[in-house]
Amino acid sequence: MNAQNDQLVDSYDVVVIGGGAAGLNGALMLARSRRSVVVIDAGAPRNAPAEGVHGLLGREGMPPAELLERGRAEVRGYGGQVVSGEVGSVTWAEGDSTTRDAVGFVVELADGRTVRARRVLVATGLVDELPDVPGLRERWGRDVLHCPYCHGWEVRDQAIGVLSSGPMSVHQTLLLRQLSDDITFFTHTMEPPTAEEAEQLAARDIRVVDGEVASLEIVDDRLVGVRMADGSVVSREAVAVAPRLVARVGFLKALGLEAVPHPVGEYVPCDATGRTDEPGVWIAGNATDLSAQVGSAAAAGAFAAAQINADLVAAETRTAVAARRGAGVVEG
Repeated sequence: MNAQNDQLVDSYDVVVIGGGAAGLNGALMLARSRRSVVVIDAGAPRNAPAEGVHGLLGREGMPPAELLERGRAEVRGYGGQVVSGEVGSVTWAEGDSTTRDAVGFVVELADGRTVRARRVLVATGLVDELPDVPGLRERWGRDVLHCPYCHGWEVRDQAIGVLSSGPMSVHQTLLLRQLSDDITFFTHTMEPPTAEEAEQLAARDIRVVDGEVASLEIVDDRLVGVRMADGSVVSREAVAVAPRLVARVGFLKALGLEAVPHPVGEYVPCDATGRTDEPGVWIAGNATDLSAQVGSAAAAGAFAAAQINADLVAAETRTAVAARRGAGVVEG
């Protein structure tokens, strides 16, 4: 996180929770619409271990920290704010949801600071829950990867192992086969491939190794193999795993919004605009789209922000019309 840290004021049109690509791009759109907006950034981006962002046109290979620093500067350049902090809860102001256009939300940070907002954009991303195999977490984002599109090019033509960990593991294996001729599928503690899956793996010359994986073998800060529970070691230069993907949204419980089950984790549902079931709350990025990469998360943040601005314009227009009628203005 940049040393520069803006100061919170009492209230904003929009509080954006999460300072990654989705949150910053949403804040940028709102600031450019002359909305008062603050980004609350916990400073723990999911892609922090990665050397570079990939598949993002015009920013290919840029270090994640540099991309976010540029984004924060752009938001501030239009009058938006970025504040370090972790959100503990979001509640309706004064506990009243009957006049929501006027009441809005109270966002409370873990350190006790509070701020009011008319609307909230959630862009907190997700947590990658990895299998309990020694070495996986330590090598995560380096020679342990999950997405063939995010990191596959960097391990092309290497000896790649795929650790079975969920319903998408065989699919993940077949995608990686596009990048290397030397792929090994480890069943680990999961059920063995179905007959159809086994036929697919065999047809692509993918070796299947049964048995539990005990750990990764690391020599001179480099992955060299996968150690099995029986003590044998299968030489590998990279390992892919499909983590369980869990949205970071515990702070929304007071609003009645919680993550729901998904075949590969948990997410918060929303409509095509990013609007959740709770009026006034939008969501964008990995917290609702578990497969979103940096570019699509940023685009979703921008689109949700445009919808929030339109929603605020509609509310302001309703207020203006009511005030005009109250003043006795009659059309001629």
